[in-house]
Amino acid sequence: VQLVESGGGSVQPGGSLRLTCAASKDIYSMNCLGWFRQAPGKEREGLAAIYTAGGSTDYADSVKGRFTISQDNAKNTLYLQMNTLKPEDTAMYHCAADQGTYCSGGTCCLLIPEYNYSGQGTQVTVS
Repeated sequence: VQLVESGGGSVQPGGSLRLTCAASKDIYSMNCLGWFRQAPGKEREGLAAIYTAGGSTDYADSVKGRFTISQDNAKNTLYLQMNTLKPEDTAMYHCAADQGTYCSGGTCCLLIPEYNYSGQGTQVTVS
C-alpha cells in the first residue's frame, strides 16, 4: 500500500494544522494506522495510533490532549489534527499502516516499533 501525506507547513506557536494521509488501498484492511515524527538528530517518535476495527486510539504523552487521530474509511484517508502546536513539534511527520493481527487496541498499535508501510512525510515547522 502507498501512503501520501499532506497538510504540513509553517505555523506559529499555538497554531493548528491538520495532516492528511491518503492510502492507495482500503485502510480498513490494515489492523493499525499511526503517525510518527522524526526531527534532525532525534529518534523517531510514535505519536498516535488507531486500531482500525474497533476505533480505539492512543497517544504519546508529548501530544496527548493536543493531537487527534482519525480515519475515514470511505476516503481511505487518515488524519492527524494538531492543536496548540509548540516549537518542539517541529519535525517530519509520517503516516504508517500495519497489517499484523497481534494488536486489538490503540495502545498496542502505538507500541509497534516498525510498521509495514509508511509515507515519505510532510514537514511541520513551528516558530
